[in-house]
Amino acid sequence: MQDNFDSHIGRSTLFWLLLTNIAILSPLFDKIMPWSIGICAICFLWRVGIYFGRVAAPPKLLVTSLAIGAATTLGLVASQIGALNALVNLLLLGYALKYIEMRQVRDVKVLVLVGYFLIGFSLLEYNSILNTLHLLLVSTINTCVLISLYQEQSQPAMETLPESRGNVRITRSKSSLLNLSQFKFSLKLLAQSLPLALILFVVFPRLPPLWLMPSMDNARTGLSNEMAFGDISKLTRSAELAFRVGFDSKSQGRLANQDLYWRTLVLDEYDGETWRQHPSMQAIQTLTIQTLVRQIKPTQSTPDLQGHNNKSIAYNIISEPSYQKWLYGLDVATSDDPKLTMLPDHRLYALNDITQRFSYAVVSYPNAVMDRELSKTIASISLQLPKGLNPQTLALAAQFKLDYPKPSDRLAAMMSYFNRQAFFYTLSPPPLGKQQVDDFLFNNKAGFCAHYASALVYMARATGLPARVVAGYQGGEYNPEAGYYSVYQYMAHAWAEVWLEGQGWQRFDPTAMIAPERILDGFDASFDGASSYLSDTLFTSLRFKHTPWLNDLRYKMASLDYYWSLWVLGFDETKKQQVLDKLFGDISLSQLAMIILGLSSVILLLIAYSAGLLHFSFEDKLNRRYLSICQRLINKGLVETKAQVNSQAPLAPIAPIAPIAPMTPITPMAPITPMAPITPMAPPQRFAAEIAPKLTQVNPKLAKQFAGFNALYIALKYQDLPPKQRRLKQKRFHALYRKLRFGLLVN
Repeated sequence: MQDNFDSHIGRSTLFWLLLTNIAILSPLFDKIMPWSIGICAICFLWRVGIYFGRVAAPPKLLVTSLAIGAATTLGLVASQIGALNALVNLLLLGYALKYIEMRQVRDVKVLVLVGYFLIGFSLLEYNSILNTLHLLLVSTINTCVLISLYQEQSQPAMETLPESRGNVRITRSKSSLLNLSQFKFSLKLLAQSLPLALILFVVFPRLPPLWLMPSMDNARTGLSNEMAFGDISKLTRSAELAFRVGFDSKSQGRLANQDLYWRTLVLDEYDGETWRQHPSMQAIQTLTIQTLVRQIKPTQSTPDLQGHNNKSIAYNIISEPSYQKWLYGLDVATSDDPKLTMLPDHRLYALNDITQRFSYAVVSYPNAVMDRELSKTIASISLQLPKGLNPQTLALAAQFKLDYPKPSDRLAAMMSYFNRQAFFYTLSPPPLGKQQVDDFLFNNKAGFCAHYASALVYMARATGLPARVVAGYQGGEYNPEAGYYSVYQYMAHAWAEVWLEGQGWQRFDPTAMIAPERILDGFDASFDGASSYLSDTLFTSLRFKHTPWLNDLRYKMASLDYYWSLWVLGFDETKKQQVLDKLFGDISLSQLAMIILGLSSVILLLIAYSAGLLHFSFEDKLNRRYLSICQRLINKGLVETKAQVNSQAPLAPIAPIAPIAPMTPITPMAPITPMAPITPMAPPQRFAAEIAPKLTQVNPKLAKQFAGFNALYIALKYQDLPPKQRRLKQKRFHALYRKLRFGLLVN
């Protein structure tokens, strides 16, 4: 059965489609399941075979069977990979299967439209500046398909290969397959659409996402809501960026590394092996989100800001996707962002999972008191210990309590204990037995931050002091090019918070007693990157930290991405209103709509003119200007016959030289007939010849200018000139027009 082709699909279009197929899939490569990649690869290779005329198009039954099988498989594994990932894979498989069974021109248009949809989704998912540039290139290639398709439709000179195989009809264009002019034209169209995109970006309301990306356990990065003794040390092998922080220069300059404790999680329940959030706190988080979603203002814990000496730190955080809800802040952090809330344990918490870069403004109060009064419930939770475990640690804690009855002195003695004993700070601590804290304090004496924080909290609780483990990040890499901090996963850290009467929750970090350089100077001061965060990561710019010029280049590139995230991704309703107020001042909504409509119309007209949908003829302007000068000369009385010139009259053809005839007898000369006067149908040469004598007599300068003006008109109207030469002659023609008009005006 033969395919019903609407029209031929040219080889150039097919070639662009091959490139587009790879380009469209490249941004979403990490979203495609392995078996989906296999099906896409088979479709691509089959299409290459069709392109070279080696195989026929697959039967529709085969394509339909593949589609049903792929959809069924995705339905079965959707719960494991997440609903959104399943939908993305389904769309990519549909794109690949449509590509392999493409037969008609309308199929090409469908592929291009689906390609634009996938590009838009990729832009929502990956919105860094490098990914945006990548997607602009993909959009350009996708647009080339349409340009090639319409150009080939307008040029019917196609050759059908005689060796068509099966039901595949291949057409070969006389133009080259990779037409760079099409690529340039596609770039031109995208560049012309940027002003309209900019207008829409500035004035269009910031809408919520069309869908909420579901949480995917296998996609979560960074800290977990549970912490075993060795969990944080595993993060030190990750060079992934966690978040970036830019401080308000008016309120705070560059902070010292020891002041950068980024609170993320509060873990207050310990079962002898793992620290986790208490179920009551998890219930509060869930209730808070539900009330906010229902537009009900939740009951929040108001931090005690009295006595903070009016000191505050304002900064902006750009969080990387973590597929979690928790956020980062220093000390007592507050925010007015409606997309997040503040929890009773003084943490920031997002309403939805952070599935893409998320920018939010924070104000912190480093001297504020966290919970000056402690409720009985929180006190009970913060004193719980597993029964029957770690008897040596309990005995040591009892001795501390006996020797130091005052809580502040007791905590100081506990901190000094880590400094006096032969403890060792390491990323690879030895394994612990069932009595974890006893093994660490009395046997191994080697551990990472989680070991020391857990031991201190355990001893504090054993002496009657409410205490909890806080997990987050400590420090940050300062970028001098843009003045912001980058916090990476390997900077994950754990410390203790102990509640003291009248002082609230106070931070105690035993790591500072064992490895003070880790707190004062950062992670790299204590550990070698090659044995930690660089060991499992081959491709990371952090490898260039010790090469000065490469490190400077790394800072510059990171700064570009930071500003992109700050100005573009962080462009919310508040910033939009500030820009509109600065541009237009106090303007009504209707006036703004009219301005937007006017600007959009001008841009659309320019795009339509560039695309050839609108046409303004230069030849009409050429004729008008030439006839205008000629009429002025006639009005000046320089043409004795008062005749008109016809700009549309063709140039008189040059008659061929007649062959020499044989000698004939000389006859008397006939009387000379006088030359006919110039008629309205006179061509430009005749008009110029008639006017030249008298114009030269009256004004030689004008005569010379008109002769050049007339010659340029004839060349532009009747000669096939190269583009560069035509532009040059047009420029000279208009310049002489202005001179002649002025000269005839004053003479």
